[in-house]
Amino acid sequence: MVQETHIGAANLIFPLFIVDGKNKKTEVASMPGIYRYSVDNLLHEVEACAKLGLMSFDLFPNIDDSLKDKYATESHRDGSLYLRAISEVKKHFPEVCVVTDVAMDPYSSDGHDGLVENGEILNDETLEILGKMALAHAHAGADIIAPSDMMDGRVGYIRKVLDEHKFTHVSIMSYTAKYASAFYGPFRDALNSAPKHGDKKTYQMNPANQQEALIEARLDEHEGADFLMVKPALAYLDVIKLIKDNTDLPVAAYNVSGEYAMVKASAQRGWLDERRTTVEVLTSIRRAGATAILTYHAKEVLEKGWI
Repeated sequence: MVQETHIGAANLIFPLFIVDGKNKKTEVASMPGIYRYSVDNLLHEVEACAKLGLMSFDLFPNIDDSLKDKYATESHRDGSLYLRAISEVKKHFPEVCVVTDVAMDPYSSDGHDGLVENGEILNDETLEILGKMALAHAHAGADIIAPSDMMDGRVGYIRKVLDEHKFTHVSIMSYTAKYASAFYGPFRDALNSAPKHGDKKTYQMNPANQQEALIEARLDEHEGADFLMVKPALAYLDVIKLIKDNTDLPVAAYNVSGEYAMVKASAQRGWLDERRTTVEVLTSIRRAGATAILTYHAKEVLEKGWI
């Protein structure tokens, strides 16, 4: 009756990793309990989650290096693994919400979120590629496009492309404040998408900056974002609250792979009570103001009745 903060299945988005092939399910070594699925097994996982009331999924592709190139052409090629996965999930489970990741890094031979020339990221030239990617996702059946690249102006560019092609109903969940964090390591293992050179500090945010997140939020809102996301979540609860206090848009937060791995590793060693720790982590993110939480804990907390 008096508890102020509650978490339910509707607040959770489950990230899922996809690989090519058939009947594949391989565990990510640095993320216990999290797997890469071939499309057939992906459908089984979505079905199992839906039975628990978990209805929102963010899909991420693990692409063979032979398919990667400078311009990330595999990201919008007809018949590609990712587009097939989106289409198959929506075909078999039209009632679920499919969120798609828009960024070059899983498909780029450079491993960066933007087009690289002479060691520099070309912001404006990248937007055209992101637009093609977003449009391909919409055609495949995506409900929410989530640009995670942190290029300037990409929300407005993607919104324009979607609207011009009559996809006005497809929402944009912008990675508004995506920090250059040390907590992404296990995710990059899962996708084999680490930068081949340099780092992402020229386009991701400085972890020391808070007000910059507010500037980014205002820009994304002006450009047509439907959700504003903060990533990572745990080390940036203050940023989640700051944005929540300054917008009427729903705020999402990404409880990232490194945050998940810390809890799992500590629990496996008996250093922490996994149930209490996991629920406390998710509650803190909700309490800070996140309506939607992208978290690898999503299925487990529902399956085990932790929330």
